Amino acid sequence: MAKDAAVELEVDGRTVRVSSPDRVYFPARGETKLDLARYYLSVGDGIVRALRERPCMLHRFPSGVAGQKVHQKRVPNGAPPWLETVRVHFPRYGRYADELCVTELAHVLWAVQMSTVEFHPWNSRKSDTEKPDEWRIDLDPMPDCPFATVRRVAHVAHEVLDELGFLGWPKTSGGSGLHIYVRIEPRWGFAAVRRAALAFAREVERRAPDEVTTTWWRKDRDPAKLFVDYNQNARDHTIASAYSVRGVPEGTVSTPLRWDEIDDVDPRDCTIATVPARFAKLGDLHAGIDDTAYSLEPLLAWADRDGLAAESS
Repeated sequence: MAKDAAVELEVDGRTVRVSSPDRVYFPARGETKLDLARYYLSVGDGIVRALRERPCMLHRFPSGVAGQKVHQKRVPNGAPPWLETVRVHFPRYGRYADELCVTELAHVLWAVQMSTVEFHPWNSRKSDTEKPDEWRIDLDPMPDCPFATVRRVAHVAHEVLDELGFLGWPKTSGGSGLHIYVRIEPRWGFAAVRRAALAFAREVERRAPDEVTTTWWRKDRDPAKLFVDYNQNARDHTIASAYSVRGVPEGTVSTPLRWDEIDDVDPRDCTIATVPARFAKLGDLHAGIDDTAYSLEPLLAWADRDGLAAESS
């Protein structure tokens, strides 16, 4: 094969052409665009489950992660006819966008061909984009907050979820934090889900006041604390999905975890070089995430108790 000649990948009866396969995307170890495609093939069930039927923003790096990042909502003209999309409305701008809506692995590989590294799905699905079915707990450490604090706060969050009778599904963020996902009944709009998320964050803060903040303005936060970022549940706010690679030189991956791994995991060890073997051994640790959906009513009762307005920030 001539250097940089296109490669054709076969996936579930589709053929996806990957151009410039030898272009280095991740300079820390030298992984290429083709390596990225093969990574997503290796975690196919997991990445499709994480993205299935959700509007998805693509973070593209046409020259690799050392170059410019492009945030792309709209699927471009000329996309293959088998690609699936969903139309979403952006009222602030009076515009619409037809966003990628993954239902099969070939859709992910097409996005990689389009230089996508990161996948940032909505927390709602195609059937009703205005009613989220996923509540996201984002444990976001401030600059002077060590990962040991993130671990401790994750256990506090787990404790609160257990008391609610909710099953949470943790993962690394691919950066310095952790995410916990909870499936919810798609009965409420974004404002209500965000309000419930704030009520939960305040409860975690009450239990760990020396380590947690829910202060909205970043300039007012203690740099040694962890921010429980409830605003990731607002409309059109997205975070990297499970199994999404992050646009950093090391090619870290937002990786599902077992709860008993929290105290030992080093997120820097979860990369496109290591996660395929982990997936082959353990399978998708989020495989059961869609089995049970929970009511937000207990959290909304907490919000009422705490006097949290529907649009409180």
